[in-house]
Amino acid sequence: MKMISLGLAGIAIAGIVIASASIYTVGEVEQAIITQFGKPVGAPVTTAGLKLKIPFVQEVNRIDRRVLEWDGNPSDMPTKDKLYISVDLFARWKITDPLQYFLRLRDERSAQSRLDDILGSETRNAVAKHELIEIIRTTRDRSPLRDTLLTDEELAQDIGALVPIVKGRALVEQEIFEAAAEKVRVFGIELLDIRFKRINYNESVRPKIYDRMISERRQIAERFLSEGNGEAARIRGNRERDLNKIRSEAYRAVEEIRGVADATAADIYSKAYNASPQAVDFYEFTRTMQAYDDMISDGTTLVLSTDSDLFRFLGGMQADSQFKTGYPEKPEEIKAALPKDAP
Repeated sequence: MKMISLGLAGIAIAGIVIASASIYTVGEVEQAIITQFGKPVGAPVTTAGLKLKIPFVQEVNRIDRRVLEWDGNPSDMPTKDKLYISVDLFARWKITDPLQYFLRLRDERSAQSRLDDILGSETRNAVAKHELIEIIRTTRDRSPLRDTLLTDEELAQDIGALVPIVKGRALVEQEIFEAAAEKVRVFGIELLDIRFKRINYNESVRPKIYDRMISERRQIAERFLSEGNGEAARIRGNRERDLNKIRSEAYRAVEEIRGVADATAADIYSKAYNASPQAVDFYEFTRTMQAYDDMISDGTTLVLSTDSDLFRFLGGMQADSQFKTGYPEKPEEIKAALPKDAP
């Protein structure tokens, strides 16, 4: 009885093992290839659910049916204008023919390796056929924002204008996509999209490129600076010219006003001093006194003749009776006739 129980238990366990080996599940994001002794049998299983297979003979090879990512390593390649650039590319793909995919590639690692070869090769071909500006620029007929302060001459020199392109980056990506999609289709793979992730100059030429860019910007800056200095010199010249003109006109106006004032003062003096003989004598006396003040200072020595008009009033300043009439004739008398504080 005990042996019968053990036998039934063994049969039950064997049944469970066989049943578990015969049943498998396929998920919503999976598809399966059934192989028998390493060779595919039947059609690929593309629907999700519980499935049956021959136990211990057939194996289930699961294949992802989701959109997969390919992200290549940056690689250096030359452009048509002989500039070495580093291109970083990424793509999206999925498995549309699982049987063909399994026969040719077996697993995702092999697929990634094959995509590296195909996409890398097509990218090199496309980059080598186009100049750098075609690979960098994204759209055609793009209008740049230009400084409104630029003159007509500067606008005629295309300052701030974009370099014309024929295709642009989007069409270059499309060329790579079309060429690579045709080649990966034989592996049961559909290429969905491809994009440039990053484009940069090669490390060896990057300093030279930057130096050339800096030199070009400096040339533009120097030209603007020279034009600014020329404009500043012109403005300063116009300012000096206008200032000299204003000064000359002001000086002329001042001189005209001063001339009119002097003429008016002279006319007033003439009328005042010609009113009587006494006024004439008084005028001569005051003018002579003014001349003394301008001519004589501390340490001044005058040598005058006795018939000089200047000496006439100096001689009349002595109060002594011998000098009240006529002029003194001796030098000692002349010196005595001068004021005590005279030199």
